[in-house]
Amino acid sequence: MRQKQDNKGKRHRSVQFKVALAAVLFFISLMCGYASFRYFADIVNRTPEQIVTEFGEYDQLDVVIPLGSGTDKIADILKEMGVIKNTRVFMLLSKINGYDSQYRSGKHIISSKVDYNNLKGYDDLMRILSNYPVANPTVSVTIPEGYTYEQIADLMVDKGITTREDFDLVDQKGEFEYDFIAGIPGERSPRLEGYLFPETYIFDTKLGAEHIIGKMLAQFDYIFKDEYKLRAEELGMTTDQIIILASIIEREAMDAGDRALISGVFHNRLNSKDQSMHLLQSCATVQYGYLVEEGIFKTVITQNDLELVSPYNTYRNKGLPPGPISCPGKASIIAALYPDTTDGYYFFVAKGDGTHAFSKTFDEHVANMYKYDQVLN
Repeated sequence: MRQKQDNKGKRHRSVQFKVALAAVLFFISLMCGYASFRYFADIVNRTPEQIVTEFGEYDQLDVVIPLGSGTDKIADILKEMGVIKNTRVFMLLSKINGYDSQYRSGKHIISSKVDYNNLKGYDDLMRILSNYPVANPTVSVTIPEGYTYEQIADLMVDKGITTREDFDLVDQKGEFEYDFIAGIPGERSPRLEGYLFPETYIFDTKLGAEHIIGKMLAQFDYIFKDEYKLRAEELGMTTDQIIILASIIEREAMDAGDRALISGVFHNRLNSKDQSMHLLQSCATVQYGYLVEEGIFKTVITQNDLELVSPYNTYRNKGLPPGPISCPGKASIIAALYPDTTDGYYFFVAKGDGTHAFSKTFDEHVANMYKYDQVLN
């Protein structure tokens, strides 16, 4: 009888032990779960500013993301800097956590003392790099209408925001997804002459040539709207041909009121049945020819200069030159698209006061050249 009572007591104590053990394990599990929850909640709720302030000023490491960089490019940058070890993990977590395509170009600050190769570290990186970059020094640069590629490149170098080597490399090799870029002949150099839109820009001094050229091309794309593309088609011209013509108008027209008339002269000559009229005879193209062939810009053109052997010399070569001779502004682009051909002018000559005298016949033109003292020596 006692033995049965002892066995019953043992079973009761065993059950109590198991219940107590289960309660302890449940409590431990609950505490671990809560700690884990708090850990991830802290990660989720921390702002990039809080993350950055967790390390000291002298532990800061700059991560510069170039304009247009994808997650793969950013992963490569981080690995090259020694910040992460595995680019695939970074790209996978970026996609899973919704950061893919959310990263912002510019300079971001991280810690050089932190190991980012863990869940919390990757999350910190993603939060910082998808936040607005820290303010880099900026510079305001005004590109005058009619500046050439050479002048623009020199201006950017003088401002200290790029090197000539980088600027030229982006001009030739930079990948920009614009329709007008696809229409530029592959052999042209500089490739982007005519398309670096003249404007006043605020450039980030740390982002380099791709940032600079990218902004100028984006402005051109914004200005050259669909209406202009349709108008070019009406004229039987490509976007590139319009920009070539606009670049000549920009260099020839000093007075805003003359632009449409100068454009009318060139359109009349290009469309004339008289093949001799297809020689546009623009001194501005001769100046650019000297720049291309000899690296010099002639402010005064002589009669001998008109014999220059260059595809840009429109005294020797019919039709438009092979590329733009400057970067035209909006007014010259509009003039190229909407010429004033009302009076049927085929010639013009500078009066010396910034305006031009227009004529229909060669005899009238010669008379105007003598009248305004514009006979070439």
